Amino acid sequence: MKEDESMERWKKVLLGALCLVMAVAGGAFAEAKDVLTVANIYDAKTLDPIATNDVASSGVCLHVYDNLLALGPDGVPVPQLAEKYEIIDPTTYKFYLRKGVTFHNGEPFTAADVKYTFERAKSPAGASIRQYVDDIDTIEVVDDSTVVFKLKRPFTPFLLALTHTAGSILNQKAVEAAGDNYGMNPVGTGPFVFKAWAKGDKITLERNDAYWGHKPAYKTLVMRSIPEPTNRTIELESGAVDLAYQITTNDLKRVEENPKLSLLRVVDNSTTYMGFNCSKAPFDNSKVRKAISMALDTVGLQKAVWRGVGKAPIGPVAPNVLYSYKDFQPHVQNVEEAKKILAEEKVTLPLAVQIWTNERKERIDMATIIQSQLAEVGINAEIKVLEWGAYLDGLKQKTHDMFLLGWVASVPDPEFAISGVFHSSMVGSTNFTYFVDAEVDKMMEAGKALPNGPDREKAYVELQKRIDDLCPWVYLHNDEQIVGAQKNVKGFVPSPRGYHILTDVTFE
Repeated sequence: MKEDESMERWKKVLLGALCLVMAVAGGAFAEAKDVLTVANIYDAKTLDPIATNDVASSGVCLHVYDNLLALGPDGVPVPQLAEKYEIIDPTTYKFYLRKGVTFHNGEPFTAADVKYTFERAKSPAGASIRQYVDDIDTIEVVDDSTVVFKLKRPFTPFLLALTHTAGSILNQKAVEAAGDNYGMNPVGTGPFVFKAWAKGDKITLERNDAYWGHKPAYKTLVMRSIPEPTNRTIELESGAVDLAYQITTNDLKRVEENPKLSLLRVVDNSTTYMGFNCSKAPFDNSKVRKAISMALDTVGLQKAVWRGVGKAPIGPVAPNVLYSYKDFQPHVQNVEEAKKILAEEKVTLPLAVQIWTNERKERIDMATIIQSQLAEVGINAEIKVLEWGAYLDGLKQKTHDMFLLGWVASVPDPEFAISGVFHSSMVGSTNFTYFVDAEVDKMMEAGKALPNGPDREKAYVELQKRIDDLCPWVYLHNDEQIVGAQKNVKGFVPSPRGYHILTDVTFE
């Protein structure tokens, strides 16, 4: 009897232990399914949506804030905090706001917040996003749920401009309470609430259970910063992250062939370029810039570095963007002509220059090839690699010679593919080439006021031709968004704007 009792007792103990293990495992499993972890290339610079225009920051802001309008999957604006709008005339827009919405700090959302947001964006603090709001003249609060925008002049892509994270609606009380630290303490009305930021490591957001709209299926969103591409792949393979942005060309096959993973690709709206500091001799001479461009085999460079990802661009506006000019001829290397022009322009050789880049491997590889090709014409290039935040800050100091960077038309209109990087008003902000041309400015101002159609297309084609002729950029790469995902991740669709909506993600 005693033996039987003892056995029965042990069975109960073992059963209890098994239940405990299952409970713990089940809890861990549930927790894992309730957390979406994303491996990004860079850390955000700030979560103040008017203080920067980089992709990493916008990708977080997209989830903390709402806009009046959002960009729909077909590139058409759809209602968000504005339930509807009326175009009164070409310069007057009336918005009817969603009622019953609250900010993460409990404050009610009203038309006063819209007025405060855009007036702040138009202040000097909004220099990085000026092209999205500069044409706004006044914002009139009609009542708590109605607001009227008056523009300085007709601005055809105005509604599209409102979908950019520059139009993220802010709460005045929250901004003023945080002061200079607001970028580390964002408050929006969006589907996620900001929780924590370990700089250079990760940003943690928690689901806003009081959200007015579609609530994510999972509770916590973790955005990790992993600049080294192979490390992103390793973290994906190990299951430590659910999504990994920008899988490198070296890792495409191993992700594709892994039965536990999926690879998602979409051609994006970006152009990677080598820019010149046009304010600094000898790069202030467009003929010298063209000679340097001629020295480079950009088609071969793109193939060598990217190996089937994207393509070599032919112009300043990415092919998917409205009115991109498709009839530019592919770039042709001509070393002898480059040498001839440099001699004619009395450039003293050998010329010592620096090429700046950030830590992204492909850009370093491109810089290395450029360095080798420039040596053939007597230009000795030193490559300087900088951390992302330091890189952007450094470009604003105006001391660089040449640099590698990308520009994404996150709003698919030529105005936003061009103005931020070539308009004189954006010098030192996102125009890191310090390129200034009065005719280009004039053409941009004319183009954005024209209604969509043949005349507007012609205006932007001529604008692209002039920019190409003045050569502030050497075009290097039209990219793809390539995202690795766990097989159990569903509902994720990569975006051509470079930052991705994560609110529809579910776990199978």
